[in-house]
Amino acid sequence: MKALVFEGYGGYDVLEWKDVPDPKAGPNDVVIEVKATAVNYNDIWGRRGAPQEVPLPHISGSDVSGVVTDIGSEVTTVKTGDEVLVHCGRPAGGNREGQEYNIWGYDWPALDGAHSEYVKVPAENVVPKPTNITHEEAASLPLVLVTAWRKLVSKAPVRPGDHVLIWGAAGGLGVMAIQIAKLFHAHPIAIASTDEKLELCKNLGADYLINRRTQDVRGEIRNIRGRAGVDIVFEHPGQATMGLSVQLAKWGGTVVTSGATSGYDGTIDLRHIFFRQVSLVGSTLGTIDELKDALDMVQAGHIKPVVHKVLPMQDAGEGQRLVEEDEAQGKIVLVP
Repeated sequence: MKALVFEGYGGYDVLEWKDVPDPKAGPNDVVIEVKATAVNYNDIWGRRGAPQEVPLPHISGSDVSGVVTDIGSEVTTVKTGDEVLVHCGRPAGGNREGQEYNIWGYDWPALDGAHSEYVKVPAENVVPKPTNITHEEAASLPLVLVTAWRKLVSKAPVRPGDHVLIWGAAGGLGVMAIQIAKLFHAHPIAIASTDEKLELCKNLGADYLINRRTQDVRGEIRNIRGRAGVDIVFEHPGQATMGLSVQLAKWGGTVVTSGATSGYDGTIDLRHIFFRQVSLVGSTLGTIDELKDALDMVQAGHIKPVVHKVLPMQDAGEGQRLVEEDEAQGKIVLVP
């Protein structure tokens, strides 16, 4: 089979679409023919070798939608021909409550990632694909959907009437967060970098729109909420936004964060934490049960995939560029 491999860290030119050995199912594994996969920021981190190095040679990819072609001798939960998605986390240290994960295609060295024609994964990580969406749409979902669901449903948690400020609202995480907030009868406040992206956010259900490049975010939040602040801040850019996120939360509000794509050294005025009793909550990925709960909402039509572009796997470098340069609206999907 062919896979997207890099044997050294660097720019997009290190990515090679080349022949590699076919995966073989162990007793508790399944082999899946990849119909579609997606680009996530951990693919970019892996290629760069920062913030941490990944084993080389390396095949990235944490999302897949495909068809089961082989199962191990002990597998009873799926059968060949099933259309499936993959939960991309391995609980670190055997912790199945989702507090710490190794991520498939990034820091789970025993398994090659999803950017290939076939993949091998543990059967316990496989979930049914929703029947009302295509493989390309389905591949855009697992990592961002379960991450956003855990942040807003399990960690925050969001309640009817809450005002939820969403940074990067037109990105992969953001488009899920808007829909989840709306599903729970909250008021999403979408922040994005262009009016075109904000139009997408509006169509997904955002109640308020803020262009961070042409408008003053603090002033606009005050126009929306007066001096009250927002109930929840959906934070993931990190360094560029964290200090302001804490200040924009209401007294007793929550800032829930799952990333730091703009950098790790966030500056926070700690007085806003203790005087106003703001909760700063960390979150990462989510359990397979949380993914199943979220996918039930996809099957019911309440959450819809958002795909910016579908590219051949050989053009993964262009897909990563679109994500890295903040040009994507929703997810970039790759097909073998």
